[in-house]
Amino acid sequence: MKRFTLVLSLAIHFVSVATAQKMESPEEWIQLFNGKDLIGWDIKITGHDLNENFGNTFRVEDGILKVGYDQYDQFHDQFGHIYYDRPFSHYRIRVEYRFVGEQLKGGATWNVRNSGVMLHSQSAGSLTKEQAFPVSLEMQLLGGLGNGPRTTANLCTPGTYVEINGKVTMEHCISSTSKTYDGDQWVTAEALVLGDSVIYHLVGKDTVLTYRHPKIGETEGQFKKMFLQGEWQSKMGDPLKEGYVALQAESHPIHFRKVELLNLKGCMNPKCKKYRSYYLEPAECECKGK
Repeated sequence: MKRFTLVLSLAIHFVSVATAQKMESPEEWIQLFNGKDLIGWDIKITGHDLNENFGNTFRVEDGILKVGYDQYDQFHDQFGHIYYDRPFSHYRIRVEYRFVGEQLKGGATWNVRNSGVMLHSQSAGSLTKEQAFPVSLEMQLLGGLGNGPRTTANLCTPGTYVEINGKVTMEHCISSTSKTYDGDQWVTAEALVLGDSVIYHLVGKDTVLTYRHPKIGETEGQFKKMFLQGEWQSKMGDPLKEGYVALQAESHPIHFRKVELLNLKGCMNPKCKKYRSYYLEPAECECKGK
């Protein structure tokens, strides 16, 4: 009888574990880049019309989304971005990237091995023709130069500002705590974005930057003119609650072999619990996605 009771108890235990695992919703990552083409993406390059892919800047080769400049003579400040055509509010976005080759002639020194993932961005269609950067939160991707520390997954704020450690900062670029990645190695960077409450930048599994309460606005006149164009001039001080994601072309070739997104819209309970335990303090995931 004792042996039967033990076997029955073990059986109940394993059934319970299996049932719990089955009930927990799987993570349904969306492959924004399908590895074949640029369907689902819009392109905007400074000085060019919407979806004019000047110089074949953005192309897919060998299953990789490549930013290339072999058909340019010089850069001429033709900053480019490729935008996924659907907005998100609460999400995780993950990219695998590497810098390759040499910078295009005419690019600024600060753009060597420099690109980015734009979070909560304005749409491609809302940029003016000459606008260089969208209003957004840029997870800045930097490659090492072989001469000392150069962090990646930093924050730059075209047309925006945030709070860090409880204080508003108007700094345009803020460094993360990541290590430096020299050479042409693949790097995994991720952002966990929860509306206008809190945003985390991660490299691998390490959280390297945290900021909160993003808003639309600039204090310096040159940046206002550069970023806050068109309808966005009337939105100064508004919370930045949602937007598009975009990949950047800033004069140095870069490859993306994975661009994927986990939509947390609605923040279903099993997923929410995962993020509470893995990334967040309990009070910071409120399951309130739009």
